[in-house]
Amino acid sequence: MSQIKIIDFGISVLDHGEVLTESIGTPYYIAPEIWKKNYGKECDLWSAGVIMYIMLSGTPPFNAPTDREIKEKILKGKYSITTSVWDSISA
Repeated sequence: MSQIKIIDFGISVLDHGEVLTESIGTPYYIAPEIWKKNYGKECDLWSAGVIMYIMLSGTPPFNAPTDREIKEKILKGKYSITTSVWDSISA
């Protein structure tokens, strides 16, 4: 039996109603609201979605050679599930 463990949520948001402003995290997983320095617990759902995307496709939804380019792509919010990597993924 295989096990999947999700770890390293040490900076996840736990307080209800608190608005945070510090930009922290790994660029691939950072929600646009974090880059805009106005976020709450919802940004953790973004990170979970990125993890699921990577688990299915093997690649981040906003991939680029530099952190700056990753940030730009995240802020634009455009990604694709029509590339060839998705051909083997069931609906």
